[in-house]
Amino acid sequence: MIFSPFERMVAMRYLRARRQEGFISVIAGFSLLGIALGVATLIIVMAVMNGFRHELLGRILGLNGHINIYAVPPGALHDFDAMADRLRQMPGVLQVTPSIEGQVLVNVGGIASGAVVRGLRPADFAVRPTLSTNIFEGSAAGFSDDKVAIGLRMAERLGLHLGSSMTLIAPEGKSTAFGTVPRLRTYQVGAIFNVGMFEYDNTFIYMPLESAQLFFRLPDAVTSLEVFVADPYQIRAARAAILPAIADRGRMVDWQQSNASFFNALQVERNVMFLILTLIILVAAFNIISSLIMLVKDKGRDIAILRTMGATRGMIMRIFFLSGASIGVLGTIGGLILGVLFCENIESIRQFMQWLTNTNLFSPEIYFLSRIPADMDWHEVFQVVVMALALSFGATVYPSWRAARLDPVEALRYE
Repeated sequence: MIFSPFERMVAMRYLRARRQEGFISVIAGFSLLGIALGVATLIIVMAVMNGFRHELLGRILGLNGHINIYAVPPGALHDFDAMADRLRQMPGVLQVTPSIEGQVLVNVGGIASGAVVRGLRPADFAVRPTLSTNIFEGSAAGFSDDKVAIGLRMAERLGLHLGSSMTLIAPEGKSTAFGTVPRLRTYQVGAIFNVGMFEYDNTFIYMPLESAQLFFRLPDAVTSLEVFVADPYQIRAARAAILPAIADRGRMVDWQQSNASFFNALQVERNVMFLILTLIILVAAFNIISSLIMLVKDKGRDIAILRTMGATRGMIMRIFFLSGASIGVLGTIGGLILGVLFCENIESIRQFMQWLTNTNLFSPEIYFLSRIPADMDWHEVFQVVVMALALSFGATVYPSWRAARLDPVEALRYE
């Protein structure tokens, strides 16, 4: 649609209210502000939801095997090195890690709490980047013999430091002539990691595989094999490729099965938030309709004069369309700039707000992560902008059509 200089001049003039038209201008201003806030909020929420998903997915896939192989029937997995060698020959398999996992009770200075122990070979621990590159205190070399690696949150909670001792109590006791007594063993903290995910930093203890086999009484056995593949998003193809290597000796559980409910909940929440926040833009679009209808009614005499001077219905329609569309375009651009700037500085804004209000606005115990992630998908941003413009343009159609259909004789008569 091409607008003449005259149409642009009149449209912009109508947006600048005089004293008697101030109320109409206020409504138009609120419409612009509503669209800007709606667009900005939608961009920010979508970016945060994407950031949550990517951060959690990255940490889960970095700390856990993409596919876990368990024994059939359930129990210890014996002769695991031979199976691991066969799995490493399969196409698309990057790494196979034997591991032991079990629950324990941690006792430090009379303070007891539950934890999850994972037994890995020191060489496998060193090449797992999510762990080895996030060592907060100590080094990956400290993960050996009777030295374990714990998370930063657990260390803070139990008052542990590098070199501190901790006692682990096994869930299964030891039978003696006097009954069953607890099995316990003391380990030294050899490394403290901080992966940024509260559940792992607060709950998990990594132990050398040989020490875990001794502690859980699994000599020459493990509880699972963790398989890392080249493309975890094509997990079905990876399962089909490694199936011949395990035959009937193991069962596979992939990361999508282990975390299906969690990621499905995130996706549902994301879709619901998108629909709810779209209503903000829709309400602002209705404000454009109301402000333009009031403007058409107030400018009835002007419209009649323009028509008698030779202005066509198309020109009148384009004038009011441009007036309403300008509100939508300016609001969308303002919302886009605000949303992008907010996403780029969201962590700094959070810290400033925490300092200002003296409250914890993003508790890692609730949100799993220690910082607010924001990952903008420019394709989604483009969709939000197009949707806002479409709603804004659509809101101008009826008032513009009504202005174009106004009879100049009737308008002048009632004036």
